[in-house]
Amino acid sequence: MSDEKKVRGIYRNLTSYGDEGFSRYMRRAFLASAGYDAVDADRTVVGIADTSSDFNPCHRGMDELVRAVSRGVLEAGGIPFVFPTMSLHEIFVHPTTMIYRNLMAMVTEEMIRAQPMDAVVLLGGCDKTLPAQLMAAASADLPAVCVVTGPMRTGNWRGERLGACTDCRRLWARYRAGELDERQIAEIEQALCSTAGTCMVMGTASTMACLAEALGMMVPGGASPPSGSGARLRSAVASGRLAVRLAQEGRTPRSILTGPAFQNALTVLGALGGSTNAVIHLAAVARRAGVSLTLDDLHHACGRVPLLVDVKPAGAGYMEDFHAAGGMPALLKALEPLLDTAAVGVTGRSLGDLLADGEAPGGWQTVIRTLDQPLGSPGALATVRGTLAPEGAVIKAAAASPALLRHRGPAVVFESPEDLDSRLDDPALDIRPESVLVLRNAGPVGAGMPEAGYIPIPRRLARQGVKDMVRVTDARMSGTAYGTVVLHCAPEAAVGGPLALVRDGDVISLDVEERRLDLLVEPEELARRRVAFKPAPVSHRGWKALYARHVLSAPLGADLDVLGPEGRED
Repeated sequence: MSDEKKVRGIYRNLTSYGDEGFSRYMRRAFLASAGYDAVDADRTVVGIADTSSDFNPCHRGMDELVRAVSRGVLEAGGIPFVFPTMSLHEIFVHPTTMIYRNLMAMVTEEMIRAQPMDAVVLLGGCDKTLPAQLMAAASADLPAVCVVTGPMRTGNWRGERLGACTDCRRLWARYRAGELDERQIAEIEQALCSTAGTCMVMGTASTMACLAEALGMMVPGGASPPSGSGARLRSAVASGRLAVRLAQEGRTPRSILTGPAFQNALTVLGALGGSTNAVIHLAAVARRAGVSLTLDDLHHACGRVPLLVDVKPAGAGYMEDFHAAGGMPALLKALEPLLDTAAVGVTGRSLGDLLADGEAPGGWQTVIRTLDQPLGSPGALATVRGTLAPEGAVIKAAAASPALLRHRGPAVVFESPEDLDSRLDDPALDIRPESVLVLRNAGPVGAGMPEAGYIPIPRRLARQGVKDMVRVTDARMSGTAYGTVVLHCAPEAAVGGPLALVRDGDVISLDVEERRLDLLVEPEELARRRVAFKPAPVSHRGWKALYARHVLSAPLGADLDVLGPEGRED
């Protein structure tokens, strides 16, 4: 360990003037201008990464969390320093937050490294913020605790309980089908997002909060308390206290983010029926931590654990129901036989010790089921490979139509999300219920990997009562979405993957049980098409150009190739 890393408090990471004494002197002088004295200068410094932003409605209660964490730090004898980072909201970023997740991870990592702090509390919540913070924590390897803003509470429309954003999509589909009129959809629009906080279903935000707790990077029970609740604030205070203790004990993320911890997270992901986006995020965090995590690991883990959590989109309830049923501590207790209980998280106690204090899900609730009485069979998430996805693809089988998990049909190809938007509802387009809708050039290189994979049912078919179709893409899909959608096809079309060679009318075969996704075209014909393939143009300026040149494939987490474990300082 370097001498600089042995330095603690405000004298860590001194500004380089070539005169260490002057650097310390200047730091004290400017701290004095902010009201800090010599007593403050001797305390453990805890940085608090604040992702509040007017462009992030999910985080509008973040200032309350900042105050709660700060109180915990002060109670434990430390001193809090709040600092801003990027803030990413799914609905307010063009073209997709995914293209900026790695940038946020870089910014967060560099601020942790550059500023004087002994530990950091990372305040996030909306989909890409927590993954970016976990990636940064794994790379910076400073004692860290994750805190999320928590899920929204449900809304109500004409007596129907509503929650973003599974109900957003379901009701929009009804509107497209002509089942709801303009007045009704306008009323629904005002009822879907009733409070601050993240989507109150098992979308990406809730899934990643649960997985952060499963990984051991969060105070036990911290994943599910609703935004603005007393439980959410108490968890934040406890996180501030814990951050001071972590700094004093020196326990860092790399000692927590181990192979067994990631296997536990995959097991939890299967039990949750969680977001397919989590597959990409876990792979990115694992790579930063130097842990091998593959699609086969995902398939194996999900194949042995049944669906236990009755929360949309794989179930019927909402996150406030999950929290009331005991949240992650109850789910982990139910999964105890399938977990590596020797894993140690931020508390310093093994998972086994924590679970010894816990209580298994009781008969008074049905939101969190037990292994002997699950909600659904194993395989909530599955991976497929074949001639259309040699490096793999992912499907959320628990949110798909069972009848379509084995299907053959003719392809209808869309070249990009823009092409999809312009042509999907064209009456002249030959689309039938058995068609396989293919969206390409929407992967990491092609488009930054937007959540465009949830291709709407063509309006004409929706009005005929068609509710689901097989869809295949190199894009992502929101964790709040549902349907028979094969995602993250790799290699992606923009780099010459087989998806780039599909033509209208080609037969595509999906067999989830056999883990196959195949393009039923003769190899000789595909070879002829490959000769004519031209890569899609990518940006040549700024961050988007850097991203396109350095981003890895979806199975590798879509992180940048220059940000792997080999680039870390030890």
